Amino acid sequence: MLETLTVASSALVAYSYLGYPALIWVASRTSVPAVAPPPMPDSALPRLTILIAAHDEEAVIGDRIRDALAGDYPPDLLDVVVASDGSTDATAEVVRNLAGPRVSLLEFRKRRGKAAVLDDAIPLAAGEVVLLSDANTRLDPEAARRLGRCFADPSVGVACGQLILTDPATGRNADGLYWKYENFLRRAEARLDALLGANGAIYAIRRACFVPVPAGTIVDDLVLPMLARLESGCSIVHDPGALAFEETAADLPGEFRRRSRIGAGGFQSLRLLGPLLDPRRGWVALAFFSHKVLRWLGPFFLAGALFGASALAISGRPGYRAFAIAQVAFYALASATALAPPRVRIPMLMRVPALFAGMNLALLAGFFRWASGGATGTWDPTPRAPGGVTR
Repeated sequence: MLETLTVASSALVAYSYLGYPALIWVASRTSVPAVAPPPMPDSALPRLTILIAAHDEEAVIGDRIRDALAGDYPPDLLDVVVASDGSTDATAEVVRNLAGPRVSLLEFRKRRGKAAVLDDAIPLAAGEVVLLSDANTRLDPEAARRLGRCFADPSVGVACGQLILTDPATGRNADGLYWKYENFLRRAEARLDALLGANGAIYAIRRACFVPVPAGTIVDDLVLPMLARLESGCSIVHDPGALAFEETAADLPGEFRRRSRIGAGGFQSLRLLGPLLDPRRGWVALAFFSHKVLRWLGPFFLAGALFGASALAISGRPGYRAFAIAQVAFYALASATALAPPRVRIPMLMRVPALFAGMNLALLAGFFRWASGGATGTWDPTPRAPGGVTR
């Protein structure tokens, strides 16, 4: 039993992080590549509403609205709606001062979380297409147009853009190895029409395909697009040229809390998205199982591999002794890297263990947060780093 536990746990981790990416890459290379929608005249673009759900974002919401209005989208076809989720600062007042024919405020006095706000706000949008974004996100001027033209295909229900992470101190691209890895998977899955959800910073949904999500939903950017697909059969497409920019968390605790919350939301979503595991859904089922479910369960597989190998090593199995020592060394390196002073420059490859271990530790924390009932749909904005660059 210990040997089965060790081998199976190790194999599932290896498949999730290495085997599945190789499989999806090969399959995507043999598929017909997606063709980006061609440029189209203004008159062919859909009416579009940019919807920003915000809680206590007075420091950035004004710039965010001006940024949205300055994009390359026909002014007569675009409006901006800010849905204030129980803000206690001047967020609503800032929006009122900017209100006009193209800017409006939906003010919800009681804080309920982003999912509840989207449920109420999306059906009220004037646009045929609703582009969802965050208060701390800057859209590239062409992003709205690129996403809007995806809906020329009537089968498309959701269109996702590409989020670029920037360093809060310098404004430079801070995409790490893990983020590049995730974007690689997203591009491959998109070519197989198996894209899983979106990034909450930049995605658009056809209002007719919208399905309300349960109040308290944490990862609305996964649940909302996938429910739309389950209910309507619509396609989810990806345009990597539709760019958004967002600062990374200013510190490691902030990033850990974010990942932990995402982990809790993943476990929470299984009740709603379980039908995606039906093998008849083809690549979507495989992608959801391999990229999401196995990833969320990864901390338990890692614990099983370490426990099993350690127990077998104690019983005198030399091969497993080496495997147990290798795992302990890996986690020791991860700990040393994570605890190193910020001024110490650590090579990228040496940061991988800390990234991998930290991500799985956050997922484990997310599981216990979900299991204990402590996971909610509300979320405090990530503190902006002092002196952060305004883009």
